[in-house]
Amino acid sequence: MNKEELLNDAYRNALQFTTSHYENFPVLSFFIPKHLKKHIAIIYQFARQADDIADEGNFSIEERLYKIHMYRDDLFKTVNHNPPSEFWKAFQFTCQQFSLTYKNFYDLLSAFEQDITVIRYSTYNDLLDYCKRSANPIGRIILELFNCSNEKNNEYSDLICTALQLTNFYQDIAVDFNKGRIYIPIKEMKAHGVNENLFEVKENNVNFNKLLGSQITRTRFLFEEGKKLIGVLPLKLRYQIKLTILSGMEILSKIEKVNFDIFRNRPKLSKFDFIKLTFKMAVM
Repeated sequence: MNKEELLNDAYRNALQFTTSHYENFPVLSFFIPKHLKKHIAIIYQFARQADDIADEGNFSIEERLYKIHMYRDDLFKTVNHNPPSEFWKAFQFTCQQFSLTYKNFYDLLSAFEQDITVIRYSTYNDLLDYCKRSANPIGRIILELFNCSNEKNNEYSDLICTALQLTNFYQDIAVDFNKGRIYIPIKEMKAHGVNENLFEVKENNVNFNKLLGSQITRTRFLFEEGKKLIGVLPLKLRYQIKLTILSGMEILSKIEKVNFDIFRNRPKLSKFDFIKLTFKMAVM
């Protein structure tokens, strides 16, 4: 194959990779312009591959750190015009086409590395610092792809992305605890009389329900503040962000509907939910 065919093949692989992974929040929905889908797919593949390295449970901490460092080295080579594989060549092409800020990708890798070494967060601010690197860069990259990145838009995007990350934490409390991680601030757990033993026995008592309820209330506020971004976006991205926000808020509602028992009822969006949210989006 010639260079163009190899590049197109890398994008096809990225699209297949993206559509094969379930996500709460639509990655390649109807509202993404066709010419952008392959670029969003290659960015998703970049992030998901790094996330998978951080979560490879059969490898030691040292082995996972080594792999994430090698991944960062590949990014460095790509940034410096020496992409080591066809995937990285496609990634480089996307970044150059849209003048994407490479710092956002380095921030993502910093967060994935932190996932390997940090398994508890003392305060909410500590957690926000993690979200600043694990989630917010994705929103900023999307704004750059749509040529609507500026300081104010980035601020609203950060609120939405942080809210999405926190929502995913609450959805996956049981999953993350099985990996040794807790993403609820330790100080807030103590303030509500909740200790880690509750996670081990998978019990959602009154104290836990109040704790998780307070987290959800705070996260809803972030979504509501982030909605201010919608009015300044181009039409198709506006619909995409509406659907993404509604998807996150629906997960929060599902947690409340099972009385916060996320140890036995991991909330997940169904096809029917997405249809319902699409209609709801029209009046948002």
